[in-house]
Amino acid sequence: MTSKAYETPTDADQALIALLRENARASTAELARRLGVSRTTVQSRIERLEARGVIAGYGVRLSAAYEQGLVRAHVLLTVTPKKADAVVRSLRALPQVRTLHSVGGSFDMIVIVESPSISDLDMLLDKIGAMEGVERTLSSIILSTRIDR
Repeated sequence: MTSKAYETPTDADQALIALLRENARASTAELARRLGVSRTTVQSRIERLEARGVIAGYGVRLSAAYEQGLVRAHVLLTVTPKKADAVVRSLRALPQVRTLHSVGGSFDMIVIVESPSISDLDMLLDKIGAMEGVERTLSSIILSTRIDR
């Protein structure tokens, strides 16, 4: 994945992005009302942000009630350098993997995973630990989220 340099979004663009983060399915009329601008202005700003690649897509935000039923964990990985790409491909194939970060320090990657139960999480952690190229893992179960922006 390549990085792209972006011009700094205007304050108006940032306000629109914040509303879309809150509810990406909000109607153009609702967004316009909340921003105090016309629907045409909102639509043209969204199209411009999409064309510039600032908005790359839209997704689903799950309810807190649903997410509270999931068991989540941070899994720190040390991987064989020549096998890192294969490990990433293997992790990408697991639907329980929410996020994968490449990091500096004593570990190479941090994987954030979620499962419906402790026993499912246990099997998932075993699967990750057994992947070719994974040398070592350290897992921490997330008990609660104090800040989520």
